[in-house]
Amino acid sequence: MAGSKLQAFWNHPAGPKTIHFWAPMFKWVISIANVADFSKPPENLSYPHQAVVAGSGIIWARYSTVIIPKNWNLVCVNLAMAGTGFYQLSRKIQHDYYSEAEAAEAKE
Repeated sequence: MAGSKLQAFWNHPAGPKTIHFWAPMFKWVISIANVADFSKPPENLSYPHQAVVAGSGIIWARYSTVIIPKNWNLVCVNLAMAGTGFYQLSRKIQHDYYSEAEAAEAKE
């Protein structure tokens, strides 16, 4: 049973013998790096960088649902990229706009 499932995985059009498997595997590094940056101070984050990470995640997640062969690993990694990018953007926006307003109120 396990042998037939392993063989089916190995011979899948998006299996480990193809670029369709390895490209998303290496793309996970971007999401992992973005998660590691959660501990970074928000002032060190970049709007353009995080916008590109989030935007490309959304665009490629959609694209990866319509291509053949279906590649669910590619869908997942792109959703993770979009999620981490939007989270980082929200941290940056909160720091730049809301913490300044709170500081101004505290001075008054």
